[in-house]
Amino acid sequence: MRHFVLPLVLGLAACTTPQERCIGSANRDLRVINGLITETRGNIARGFAIREIQEVVSVTKTCEGETSEGVEFTFDCQKPETVTKREPVAIDLNAEKAKLASLEERQLQLQSNQAAVIAQCRAQFPE
Repeated sequence: MRHFVLPLVLGLAACTTPQERCIGSANRDLRVINGLITETRGNIARGFAIREIQEVVSVTKTCEGETSEGVEFTFDCQKPETVTKREPVAIDLNAEKAKLASLEERQLQLQSNQAAVIAQCRAQFPE
């Protein structure tokens, strides 16, 4: 299944026009900044950050087998599975507030420049 997803995504990406790619690139930075602002505000409101850790654990599953005579059977077996755990992390609230102020300043810059960048994309790649 995984082998079919990548070509599909690449095929869909090829369908976008140069103008759409240019505008998408211009919007990408603002989306990233907006996400970071949301995360930072949450950290300040909680008083701590949340870190996600992925661990591989062994999980008991039901497996199927077949005897040399061709008789099928089931048995318990251990299979590795990746789980994501969330744990609190101490933060410096003053540094987090300074980071938020910096992100919000950058957000304002990107928002004020966005119309000009989109207009430049449309001029550079008319449809």
